[in-house]
Amino acid sequence: MAKMISFVDTTLSDGDQSPGCSMNKREKLMLAKQLEKMGVDVIEAGFAAASPGDFESVKLIADEIKKSTVAVLARTVKEDIDKAWDAVKGAAKPRIHTFIATSPIHMEYKLKMQPEDVMKRAVEMVSYACSLCPEVEFSAEDATRSETGFLAELFDKVIEAGAGIINIPDTVGYTTPDEFYSFITEIREKSRLLDTVQISVHCHNDLGLAVANSIAAIRAGATQIECTINGIGERAGNAALEELAMIMTVRKDKMDTKIGIVTEEITRTSSLLTSITGVHVQPNKAIVGANAFAHESGIHQHGVLSNRSTYEIMTPESVGLSKNNLVLGKHSGRHAFKDKARELGFQLSQEELDSVFDEFKALADRKKQIFDKDIEALLSRGLQGTEDHYKLKRFVINSGNTITTTASVVLEAEGSEIEGISFAQGPVDAAFRAIEKCMNIEVLLEDYSLQSITEGTDALGYATVKLNYGGRHFTGRDASINVVEASIGAYINAMNKVMNDIKISGSEKIAAVV
Repeated sequence: MAKMISFVDTTLSDGDQSPGCSMNKREKLMLAKQLEKMGVDVIEAGFAAASPGDFESVKLIADEIKKSTVAVLARTVKEDIDKAWDAVKGAAKPRIHTFIATSPIHMEYKLKMQPEDVMKRAVEMVSYACSLCPEVEFSAEDATRSETGFLAELFDKVIEAGAGIINIPDTVGYTTPDEFYSFITEIREKSRLLDTVQISVHCHNDLGLAVANSIAAIRAGATQIECTINGIGERAGNAALEELAMIMTVRKDKMDTKIGIVTEEITRTSSLLTSITGVHVQPNKAIVGANAFAHESGIHQHGVLSNRSTYEIMTPESVGLSKNNLVLGKHSGRHAFKDKARELGFQLSQEELDSVFDEFKALADRKKQIFDKDIEALLSRGLQGTEDHYKLKRFVINSGNTITTTASVVLEAEGSEIEGISFAQGPVDAAFRAIEKCMNIEVLLEDYSLQSITEGTDALGYATVKLNYGGRHFTGRDASINVVEASIGAYINAMNKVMNDIKISGSEKIAAVV
């Protein structure tokens, strides 16, 4: 009989730690609702003890999500667990996910604890978490570089203390599929109680094996996999949810598994995350890449036209991809626009609807055809929730191939106008330098990119700017038919996020790595 596999999406925790992928609480809630719509079993909402902002995000999601379990990360520290429970206790299905490192290298150099002390701490804190929350998951951080005998004993003790889910993470993406299969099998053989609870795995992609290792773990007895949308996450990322879901859908003959993921929502969820973070997937990315269902070769094209199954092992429709995404126009009303926004995963208040709808109508007057991607760009720009310390009032660029470019940018800040004038070799460079003259914060421009959202000469230009301030990464994004305007807007958006971070956080964020 096919075994049921639970999906834990960690996009809001691991994914949020990926440089340039941080989200505000409104964006996290929108994504959480889309994950729930897609049928994700467990949404790991974040690390409540990391910062006041993280706590608020977890609490908001816990209070709003009704179908999926909402999990919250916590170190095996009483204060962390208390904060976690305060954040998640309003959830219809709450879970505390607590963790401690178990590898010799982590215990010696990071924790500076003896194995027996790690075991004692884990048991005490799991027991405490179980006194608060009806469902507790325990993770052995850096499990794949830990000793199997030690893990088996530890797992038995935390299960006796009340843990109902045991997670075996490949924290640094070190293992290989055959090795991971044998590793989990050996722990199961040495443990008395592991087979009485749910076995989970959490694989990182440092060697490009996160998905393969997750599949090997399922063969070895795991029934829960932890993953992220688009495979985002720290360093090289995590196992990609969309790839795992489609492997188990397309290869039912080999996997003998059942899943609750609504695969037709995959593309929409991937696009929503891209719109929120501004981080695009590579074109050849499996399942959700722009080229995933593209056929360039004449031989391939002929085969697909004759019978799609010649070169397609799944249909575009099975992941929610539709060729006919031409939507709305200048005569479309608010109701149709709101319905389209909801279809794309965006939840709008009346005030937000009015604001973005006006931008949509202005765009429709300038563009012949409006596509889903155009609307996603408008919505993501309008719903970023960043306090506008600086607003663009106007800019003038004087440029050409025989003259030095001159840029004048006027910003509004606290009711006053600030003008910056700069000279450079190109319009974007000159505009950025002019903006810098308006601001008193020293930042490092790490990356700048510009791409067309749709086809045609009137396509929206989508600009992304990545800044580094104090070792933290801030991504700004904007879209406009005028690519210089989009670039300026993206830079200002990133700077406003820097200002918000200075104003709100005031302290270093705690990192959670499982």
